[in-house]
Amino acid sequence: MSGVPVLSIIVLAPAAFGLIIALFASNPKLPRVLALAAGTVSLAGAAWVYLSYDRTLAGFQFAEKVPWIPSLGVSYSLGVDGLSVPMLLLTAIIIFTGALVSWNLENRAREYFVLLLLLVTGVLGVFAARDAFLLFFFYEMAVVPMYLLIAVWGSTRKDYSAMKLTLFLFAGSAVLIVLMVLTYWQVGANTFDIGVWSAHTFTNGFQHWGFLLAFVGFGFLIPIFPLHTWSPDGHVAAPTAVSMLHAGVLLKLGAYGLIRLGLGLFPQGWADWAFVLCVIGVINIVYGALCAMNQTDLKYVIGYSSVSHMGYVLLGIGIGNRYSLEGAGFQMFAHGVMTGLFFALIGYVYEKTHTRTIAEISGLMQRTPLVAACFVIAAASSMGLPSTAGFVSELLVYVGVVKASPWFAVIAFIGVVVTAAYLLRMLSAILLGEPSAAVADIEDAPPLRFAPMAILAFIIMFVGLLPGSLYATISSGVAPVLAKLAGG
Repeated sequence: MSGVPVLSIIVLAPAAFGLIIALFASNPKLPRVLALAAGTVSLAGAAWVYLSYDRTLAGFQFAEKVPWIPSLGVSYSLGVDGLSVPMLLLTAIIIFTGALVSWNLENRAREYFVLLLLLVTGVLGVFAARDAFLLFFFYEMAVVPMYLLIAVWGSTRKDYSAMKLTLFLFAGSAVLIVLMVLTYWQVGANTFDIGVWSAHTFTNGFQHWGFLLAFVGFGFLIPIFPLHTWSPDGHVAAPTAVSMLHAGVLLKLGAYGLIRLGLGLFPQGWADWAFVLCVIGVINIVYGALCAMNQTDLKYVIGYSSVSHMGYVLLGIGIGNRYSLEGAGFQMFAHGVMTGLFFALIGYVYEKTHTRTIAEISGLMQRTPLVAACFVIAAASSMGLPSTAGFVSELLVYVGVVKASPWFAVIAFIGVVVTAAYLLRMLSAILLGEPSAAVADIEDAPPLRFAPMAILAFIIMFVGLLPGSLYATISSGVAPVLAKLAGG
């Protein structure tokens, strides 16, 4: 390790501030201030890494490595490439805005922010880890706090949803443990270094089953059909900031892990199962959209919408050409910002009206024009309309899919039509008409509460209108993956 360990600062700052909150934040207002400070440090560091990242070079940059458990070959090894840099930035954006959204939380704020920051440390660590043991360590750190955050501060069958989420994700973790142990012994080099693992040539038989284990293990978190049922319930039950993190970044851990360990280690295994990935991807897209259309709760609409949109990521990975993989990476970022905005908006409406039932909400455009405008921007990105981040990501995926398999593109396009239908119906119901009784007294969000919505809406439009920087970053990360797949 040399120079300033910027990745360690980004990853560990939330945990450090969480420890300070746990030990010293006796003042009820101090936890939220420290949580926002933690988000600010991580966001500043992630923005600096994003701007400083050399997009002309392939491979990992800002590397840090020190021995951790030498007897097992485990190292504290960090590094980022073109796929992980946008995910670090996305996570930092979501925790910064999530801290603002949680500013007025009073119920056991100390414990809430400690768990929230621990969760974020785990997510950031997964995206920065270059050691498989360390990656799994951070992966579990991201999963465990979710149970308490939902069970204590959630709503709408929170105990059931928290337990269901935890059991499903631990089932995926159990599969990943088997994969890691088998791969460790197969490599036989007494190391968990992902670079060393990636350079090893596995037998075709091991790749076949190894990729399946990676697909199933990480598939719980993507989530793939039919292992998805925990996700909408978790979205609905979680408090607002946790829903933002859950949909915005936690689901991306599964897709990122599948690319990093699945495609990166087992290219022949990917080829064996690519058709299955594509089939499940289009099922996610269409089935998730149809389920979203049938919901009456705003959070359930976006929860099932997330299942649908993550189908584009899975389809892009299954197709595995340049455009589809770039689209998958772009979709991970675009969907994270868009769902973060949706849940921030729904959280504000629920906070003021005490309802998320679509039939009980109307006339928001008259009462809260700024909030209504942000709803329109989020929906436009979700529908993939031009000038939004969602348009760029879906276009890239479709270009890649049409080039490789037009029939998958035709089936997936059904999801686009259904998505437009349920979002337009939702917007029409809650924004137009005369204000209902539930929203009669609601007012536009005050500056501090509106700030996170404005930030996320601005990013959606900025990335949609000027996608070049993000595209170049993701493209530099996709290039080595494509080379690996071609070699396999």
